[in-house]
Amino acid sequence: MIGLISYLAFFATMAGILAIVVLGLNLQWGYTGLFNGGVVAFFGAGAYGTMLLGGRPEPGQFGGFEWPFLLALAGGVALAALVAWIVGLLTLRLRHDYLAIATFGVAVAFESVTRNAEWLTGGAKGLRGFPRPLEAAIGNTFVYGLVFLAMVLAVLLAVFWGLERLVHSPYGRALRAIREDETAARSLGKNPARLRLQSFVIGSAIMGLAGGLYVAFYAFVSPQDLAPILTFQVWAMLIVGGAGNNRGAVLGAFLIWAAWTASGFALSKFAPQSMQLYTGSIQYILIGSVIVGMLLWRPQGLLPERIAGFFKPAARAGTTSKGVTG
Repeated sequence: MIGLISYLAFFATMAGILAIVVLGLNLQWGYTGLFNGGVVAFFGAGAYGTMLLGGRPEPGQFGGFEWPFLLALAGGVALAALVAWIVGLLTLRLRHDYLAIATFGVAVAFESVTRNAEWLTGGAKGLRGFPRPLEAAIGNTFVYGLVFLAMVLAVLLAVFWGLERLVHSPYGRALRAIREDETAARSLGKNPARLRLQSFVIGSAIMGLAGGLYVAFYAFVSPQDLAPILTFQVWAMLIVGGAGNNRGAVLGAFLIWAAWTASGFALSKFAPQSMQLYTGSIQYILIGSVIVGMLLWRPQGLLPERIAGFFKPAARAGTTSKGVTG
């Protein structure tokens, strides 16, 4: 029984971390229309930044400053936001298809740096030894897993609540306006370039937050954690759940992570021995099939964007907050 609970806690922890990433992407794509093909770069910036600031010192290795966890996590988020600001200044004036290619190139470049800059990132062997928060005080591994799950869920709820407030504010309506019609939004005095950059930086900082939690959970990070499949997983989660709906983003994260883990277990358990080497490739095909199938069957996702509830009825022409005008 304890083993089952431990596994469910592990599953929910990882799903919660990925849900935070999906919420960041939903702000960029679902509400602002920015196609970010480099999710792993900003997730990785948060992960490596947190590890370098909060990890233990190693001979010949940069970092290991042993900052307190919250400060290290904040530093990782700041690094992800800084990377996003630089990338955004260079790419956000591109069209959607070129923006996707450019951000995917950023992700490939970031992974290449982490694999080759051994003095900074540990190279292919990665960085390890991050002191997990509160682990020494709790001691019991089983209890610690539940405590860490509670912490991740608390962060997820905080991010969800903050984004709900953001996207239902005038600022959120401005983001949707530039997504739908940039010319009309500009005619109303909005600055599309500035709003896009802000949305891109905020969404990427949220991805960096998830990367920092990932490092705290595993106490390890390496270039293998930044494989392109993570970007496709996150996009599948958003497409299945429903772009433009934060509840859909969270639902999609849990559903796709469940499908991913279940398919891995089923293939390792029941697939013929000759196919065991191709388990990863089969899962890649599964993710691609889910994306294509969902776009064909229900492109709006399981929980579509709710346009009607976004604007208050009083905002219609000829009405005021107190009723119909004379």
